[in-house]
Amino acid sequence: MATIRDSTPPSGDRRVRRTHAALASALIQLVEEQDLSRISIADVAERAGVSRSTFYDHYRDVHELAETACTAMIDGLIGSLPAPGPDSADPAPEATQSLEAFFTSLAQHAGLYRALLGPQGSARLVDHIRRRIAAAVHDHIHQAVSGDDLPERAGSPPDTPHDVPAVFTAGALIGVAADWLQRGCPRSPAEMATLTWPLLSALYHVDAGTLT
Repeated sequence: MATIRDSTPPSGDRRVRRTHAALASALIQLVEEQDLSRISIADVAERAGVSRSTFYDHYRDVHELAETACTAMIDGLIGSLPAPGPDSADPAPEATQSLEAFFTSLAQHAGLYRALLGPQGSARLVDHIRRRIAAAVHDHIHQAVSGDDLPERAGSPPDTPHDVPAVFTAGALIGVAADWLQRGCPRSPAEMATLTWPLLSALYHVDAGTLT
């Protein structure tokens, strides 16, 4: 399996950003038409309107492009996760709506997420999602307990405390989402939000003393 290079273009290089966006968009379209394993570099390049050599200027193979595109979308999805307080046992509308938005976004690109979160998928992507969700959950809990505003951040930096409830929550949510995708999304995003929220909310009942 390919190891993703740092394919983030310089902020001023609009042409590179446009090429990345075109390739990602082409892959997302194609993966809804056929399995990721059947998509070739030529397929992606043709759909994106670029040459094969241009593709190779940015990515080693289709799987690397898929991981990069999926990672970028996941980073956007994390912001839709609910941020309840310690006493939010009941499924408040904003909480279930946030979870519904999360599952809706997964369903919109089910083919891509199913391929990368499934048994033959990307361990790197799963680890990225776990770290991002765990960091977000930790921040939500800390903010709810302390009342402090926390700056936005990407990833799970080394100085983030080892927060067992946050890590457990992240792993549980990934597991539920992956299983749902592998089964062909048998329940609606709204149903998934309603069923998932009571399980997740129990993990938010922490005392200030548990935060390190």
